[in-house]
Amino acid sequence: MFELSPLARDASAEKVAAHDEQAAELARYKLGRLSAKDADGYHRVTCPALLGKVRCPLREASMMLDLTRPEVISPPEHPPTCCTQRSLTVPPQVNAKTAQKHDYPSRSWRRSFARRTGVERSNARVKDPATIDIGKGWCRLMGLVGPTLFLAVALAVRNLAIADAFEVRRANDERRQRVGRAPRTRRRRRTTLSDLVGASP
Repeated sequence: MFELSPLARDASAEKVAAHDEQAAELARYKLGRLSAKDADGYHRVTCPALLGKVRCPLREASMMLDLTRPEVISPPEHPPTCCTQRSLTVPPQVNAKTAQKHDYPSRSWRRSFARRTGVERSNARVKDPATIDIGKGWCRLMGLVGPTLFLAVALAVRNLAIADAFEVRRANDERRQRVGRAPRTRRRRRTTLSDLVGASP
């Protein structure tokens, strides 16, 4: 559970549902936040047993909770700090580079990450010299209005291309489902060393 990894791109609907359920459960029983970040970036968290989320023998009061709560069967022999104190302070250095808005790798995180990769693909596409090419010197107009208008039109063209490609893929998938045929995979052409050696100059 604690080593939950992101979903594969070709995951089935059943695997997606099971993965989302595990991610939601992992987020539900994580350390509970007690305060917002102060001016220096510190905040306090506490054990989920103290918040009434789980039953734990290390927290006697939590054992009085309803039996529908999950119970820690094998508590650690040497409890960590979160099990011996009522709360602990998290400094700003902890997860300074990896802290994210959404719990990793939950459904909300997956949607946000997909949006980010989509934006990066669009940026790469409009900067590609073979397509729109908004590199240095692409617009000869001065000021902000002209280049901004041109850039908005370029991004609109890119979005329309994405929508057209999506419709084509969906139509192909529906056609394959009607005829009961799996999508064909492209066979790679492989040139061996013997082919290269035997090739005529």
